[in-house]
Amino acid sequence: MNKGELTRQRIIATAAPLFNQRGFDGCSMQDVMEAAHLEKGGIYRHFSSKEELAAECFQFSLAKAMRSRSGEVDHIPNAVEQLRYLVHRFVSASSPVPGGCPLMNTAIDADDGNAHLRRLALQGLRDWRDRLIQVVDGGIARGEIRDGTDSVRIANTMVALLEGSLMISRMEGSTRALDDAKASFEAVLGEIAADRGELNH
Repeated sequence: MNKGELTRQRIIATAAPLFNQRGFDGCSMQDVMEAAHLEKGGIYRHFSSKEELAAECFQFSLAKAMRSRSGEVDHIPNAVEQLRYLVHRFVSASSPVPGGCPLMNTAIDADDGNAHLRRLALQGLRDWRDRLIQVVDGGIARGEIRDGTDSVRIANTMVALLEGSLMISRMEGSTRALDDAKASFEAVLGEIAADRGELNH
């Protein structure tokens, strides 16, 4: 990686928390310049606009959050346990990006604002849901999850429970809603798990 690319990555890493905490309108390029210790020309040498920088920052933050949420899930062989682990990671692991969940923050911030950021947030949501659907479908194929289980419904329920409870927990300054979401999803897992007598509850 050459010096220019290193500088570009440093700007993204520096600006990402600012956009995640303040939103697109609340974060100015002056804020980024001061945080990155660069002049205006130093920023625009690497990014053509604030919109381009904000988009790169969102993708950087989302990738970081998804890695944190996924943890070691690929090493878990059973689909039900994978889902349980993913819920546990979401509830217990602190956000790796200051300001909390970049997907929720950007979706709310861009809902009536930046159309490009809204599209990126929507794609991020779909990618996350698609990964959950793959986990459920794989579990059905291997006989770990009951035949006839609607994988889209399970994925939507999981995303809605986690993101909704996160918002409540942040507003209330309490983990109660997240803990309740985790308990509620345990009931869902109990409904969809195949009767194989081998799942650890």
